[in-house]
Amino acid sequence: MSEPASKPFLLFFTLIFLFFASTLPRDLPDATTTTTTTILDVTSSLQQAHNILSFDLQTQKPSTHTTITTSSPSFSNSSLSFSLELHPRETIYKIHHKDYKSLVLSRLHRDTARFNSLTARLELALEDISKSDLKPLETEIEPEDLSTPVTSGTSQGSGEYFTRVGVGNPARQFYMVLDTGSDINWLQCQPCTDCYQQTDPIFDPTASSTYAPVTCQSQQCSSLEMSSCRSGQCLYQVNYGDGSYTFGDFATESVSFGNSGSVKNVALGCGHDNEGLFVGAAGLLGLGGGPLSLTNQLKATSFSYCLVNRDSAGSSTLDFNSVQLGVDSVTAPLMKNRKIDTFYYVGLSGMSVGGQMVSIPESAFRLDESGNGGIIVDCGTAITRLQTQAYNPLRDAFVRMTQNLKLTSAVALFDTCYDLSGQASVRVPTVSFHFADGKSWNLPAANYLIPVDSAGTYCFAFAPTTSSLSIIGNVQQQGTRVTFDLANNRMGFSPNKCQ
Repeated sequence: MSEPASKPFLLFFTLIFLFFASTLPRDLPDATTTTTTTILDVTSSLQQAHNILSFDLQTQKPSTHTTITTSSPSFSNSSLSFSLELHPRETIYKIHHKDYKSLVLSRLHRDTARFNSLTARLELALEDISKSDLKPLETEIEPEDLSTPVTSGTSQGSGEYFTRVGVGNPARQFYMVLDTGSDINWLQCQPCTDCYQQTDPIFDPTASSTYAPVTCQSQQCSSLEMSSCRSGQCLYQVNYGDGSYTFGDFATESVSFGNSGSVKNVALGCGHDNEGLFVGAAGLLGLGGGPLSLTNQLKATSFSYCLVNRDSAGSSTLDFNSVQLGVDSVTAPLMKNRKIDTFYYVGLSGMSVGGQMVSIPESAFRLDESGNGGIIVDCGTAITRLQTQAYNPLRDAFVRMTQNLKLTSAVALFDTCYDLSGQASVRVPTVSFHFADGKSWNLPAANYLIPVDSAGTYCFAFAPTTSSLSIIGNVQQQGTRVTFDLANNRMGFSPNKCQ
């Protein structure tokens, strides 16, 4: 009599078990799986965020009016190495923000313009639009006084790190933006039709004995994507993705690198009309792979840089011809796109979270024969952009492994943010890049969870893109010496080598 009564009872508990089993998260790591983690120092990063807002440029910044002699060694090839200091943008030129969140939003706004600029340039290359199809804007240069500075946040463009070089003879020192995503070197020049506000005085080519205009028949002029002639002299123009541009005379000039040496006859743009770009810096050093880049003009066999945290008052160095890849360096293949020689592509095979490989299609990071796809390393882009098919599984894996953290609202281009207010530190899963040669680069927690306000909101510092191009940005590169071994077509990532 008792047996029939027990069957409904057993069936009831069976249904209850199946119900709860079906509602359990299926994608959580197995209990036996080891998850690699790292510590995010919340207190320290929030203190840095506070400090950068109150940073005193006058007491920290080196003199901007130094004139140096040309007694340092001069060289015209890659036989010597040299080094320059590298500074975060906010420690050179301060734009006042009411709070840290407004500073972050301004940075993200500039970064979006930067990303759009790079992808637009790649699209033109993939569509085989040649330089002969591009025409400079109709711009008349007339001697005028410096006009009202352009300080629009919309058009501040690319570049978060400045280095200091000497231009001319006698050399005057200028802060220049470091940019591995472009080739043309340029700086603002007198007389200005329209110039933005910069930290240093505007360069006066008439005060330099080594300034020489480039002729229209020269190889340097023909290497420009956008050029024209006036009285036999070469004019250049560089347009950026946000509508900003620089226009003026193309010339050669002596460039000096601290006490390391000087290089004669470096081709650069002497910009008389520079609208909406690079507030603070005098111009730009193009470190891309094109024929007019500084690296190619120096015949550099290698160069490297280390980027300190952008909220830090510290500095590091930009070094040429001094490759030092130690046993702790992560190496990866360095590749070029036959459609565009500017960008530095790296052989990325996948990514992991917490030591577990993320399910990302192999095609997501592959540079194909037509020039589509691939991932580049760029110091001028802040936030790493990944194709959607790579970003979504990466983000989802990170969210699954951080269920102990409190999610909060999205901020700008970040769709995954956490409320870490009141926390001194948190343990989070390690995010890693895996390269084609089997090596992996483990990121510090501060390189992928970044504060977006001073109240303790942190966001996962990656963003999706529908473009075929992915980019490893400078937030992920912070604190790592990134080496471009041009002679051997390889890249190196050396953690904690900023000094």
